[in-house]
Amino acid sequence: MTDQNNQADRNLALELVRVTEAAAIAGGHWVGAGDKNAADGAAVDAMRTMLSTVQFNGTVVIGEGEKDEAPMLYNGEKLGDGDGPALDVAVDPIDGTRLTALGMNNALSVIAMADGGSMFDPSAVFYMEKIITGPDAADLVDLRLPVKQNLHLVAKAKNKKINQLTVCILDRPRHAQLVEEVRATGARTRMIMDGDVAGAIAACRENTGVDVMLGTGGTPEGIVAACAIKATGGVIQGRLAPIDDDEKQKAIDAGLDLDAVLTTDELVTSDNCFFAATGVTDGDLLRGVRYSGPRISTQSIVMRSRSGTVRMVEAEHLATKWERYER
Repeated sequence: MTDQNNQADRNLALELVRVTEAAAIAGGHWVGAGDKNAADGAAVDAMRTMLSTVQFNGTVVIGEGEKDEAPMLYNGEKLGDGDGPALDVAVDPIDGTRLTALGMNNALSVIAMADGGSMFDPSAVFYMEKIITGPDAADLVDLRLPVKQNLHLVAKAKNKKINQLTVCILDRPRHAQLVEEVRATGARTRMIMDGDVAGAIAACRENTGVDVMLGTGGTPEGIVAACAIKATGGVIQGRLAPIDDDEKQKAIDAGLDLDAVLTTDELVTSDNCFFAATGVTDGDLLRGVRYSGPRISTQSIVMRSRSGTVRMVEAEHLATKWERYER
């Protein structure tokens, strides 16, 4: 890469945290207001505005708006000032819009970037089966193995008893059998209403209280999480899970193998990944936005895969600078 691009690389991760901070502050005004689309719309507006100031040539390849029928940064949208490196962009201005609307935990604003052409194209298949865990067991787990075997492998790698493991699972009817299998091993479950990305990162980080994440969740969230997981040394494995014959046919027409287990490096082939997330509501991973008179405080996590650097960023913002996003 050129010196100019290396300079962009060094600065980009910390530029991105400004983007997620803006989206979290804007969306955070709608916490508990019962209107998830209004929250998402405010976060999208703030994220798009801030991204226009960042020096890069980005294209949205993973967006969620079409699935949620909400305001969106749409697939194919050009981002950045058009200068510098060409990058794939995966965005979720609020991962957990329902959590935000209800004032519940674990809503995040997230963005991930990687070298152009390196992010997996799921061809409109919105869900996939996943297993995610940290570096201790990254080389041991396999999505094709029975749940019991995978959990025993994780427990052994972490030097824990099976009943000391905590498995994060989305609270969905489709996971009833999975929950039974996990509990039958003696492991504990942590059911979450939404927030795939927060759960995935928690499964790869120490001292979060989560050891593994299992179940079927969003493919876009899986690709976003893969960018972060590359910086932790953890692993995500996924297998596409079309919801109907139409999605299945689209995947087949795109040449995708629906039986294939996709690894972290197949979900994002580049080792030049950037990830940033800011808490919207309180959660296991990050504290939510705090509004206190003239100041607004945020907590964020910033990762870069090439260096394996993970930074926690505490920030205070002057509230008067953000009045345009108040409701």
